[in-house]
Amino acid sequence: MTGMQAGVGRVGCVDVGGTVIKSGVLEGSELVLSGETPTPPPGDDIGARVVDAVVAVVGDLVATAGPLEAVGVVVPGVVDVEAGTGVWSANLGWRDVPFRRLLQDRLGIPVAFGHDVRTGGLAESRLGAAAGRRDVTFLALGTGIAAALVIDGVVLERPRPHSEIGHVDVGHSELCVCGLRGCLEAVASAAAVGRRYADRSGTPRTAAEVAGLVRAGDEVAVAVWTDAVDGLARAIAWLAALLAPDVVVVGGGLANAGATLFDPLRVAVGQRLSYHHRPLVVPATLGDRAGCVGAGLLAQDLLEGAR
Repeated sequence: MTGMQAGVGRVGCVDVGGTVIKSGVLEGSELVLSGETPTPPPGDDIGARVVDAVVAVVGDLVATAGPLEAVGVVVPGVVDVEAGTGVWSANLGWRDVPFRRLLQDRLGIPVAFGHDVRTGGLAESRLGAAAGRRDVTFLALGTGIAAALVIDGVVLERPRPHSEIGHVDVGHSELCVCGLRGCLEAVASAAAVGRRYADRSGTPRTAAEVAGLVRAGDEVAVAVWTDAVDGLARAIAWLAALLAPDVVVVGGGLANAGATLFDPLRVAVGQRLSYHHRPLVVPATLGDRAGCVGAGLLAQDLLEGAR
């Protein structure tokens, strides 16, 4: 698929996840079309198969919505945005895949490339829970925990791993998948909450189910939840002391617990700060489409910079 005609203010957005590829068309600030398709499973030539899948997804967008002026594509793992490379993905298994170059060659239109969580933070800072704020931290609580730092309206990017707040020590003894003990991710990710409840109770539960058990007063659930809140409060307090963000936006599966998470979390953060600036701690509003919307914003920024 080459040489697509330029659209007018219309960009494609593609968010490659571990299990599904979310896609859509962004017009201005509105996601006017969205869809999902399975991500190719890990295995040989996974980078090439993901490129093929993204090209097919963009083709479907064009067939449905018409020509696109550019496409934004975001991926998980370690990303070198400047080089346009997916350096490494633990879940999908690629290494050093030049996604931007490969996709531009195939699509024939400009391709903006980024990291899924960081572009989710960009979307929440411009169009979501922190719209209008200049300094924002976005925490995504899913299978793991990652952060996006928006400073003076710009997402912080580095060619090396950064914003891996899930792997800072928050003072417990749990072993993390990274090999260290004490990591935030080992107690406060959605996966960890479900796993720790199952280990202690003998009954498998999702994080959403554990949240329901907390509201019902289940002692094991309350203990697991308290550990998660404490770990998150420690991490947010460090961020407040170091960066003084206006807002901390919390997204991902665990954030769907609503007041069950945010009420005790706000109290715990406040207790860990004295003279520091106290950020607002709020739930994300764009849900699981934040990365997709952020990909579209990257594409819009790319076009704006070229004009």
